[in-house]
Amino acid sequence: MESHTLELPGGQRIDDWQWVKTPDFVNVVAVTQEGMFLCFRQQKYAVQGVTLAIVGGYVDEGEDVRQAAERELREETGFFSRKWTDLGSYAIDGNRGCGNGHLFLAENCEHGGGEVQDDLEDQERVFLSRAEVEAALLNRSFGVMPWVAALGLALLKRKE
Repeated sequence: MESHTLELPGGQRIDDWQWVKTPDFVNVVAVTQEGMFLCFRQQKYAVQGVTLAIVGGYVDEGEDVRQAAERELREETGFFSRKWTDLGSYAIDGNRGCGNGHLFLAENCEHGGGEVQDDLEDQERVFLSRAEVEAALLNRSFGVMPWVAALGLALLKRKE
């Protein structure tokens, strides 16, 4: 946490504006060669109960965001892709910071091994069809906002 001083366009000054510093992160919507969306069923500390999730993790210091996305896909799933689409980089909180999310679509994913089983939470890998992902989004089964945004953008992109 940091405390900033802001001056608004009208000249008003705000002392002690709370700013939250967190590392940037990547989220990857991974789609297999068969058109199945590679997701996880897991628990997260900030989400009550079990949630569906997509690949994601922090960007290491000095690491390119695309490299981070490729690394996270490989580490979490053992899959890789040669077809990547950058879905954009977004501020997480427009007023308080909280880092930036970098969203990617990885298509035609293939399993190549190399998973690293060091995540803090248990993950169950699940493969969902497009219709199942859409239903899960409407049912609020994905419990974290950037996952919802990444999936929505990926679904729109895959309609092209």
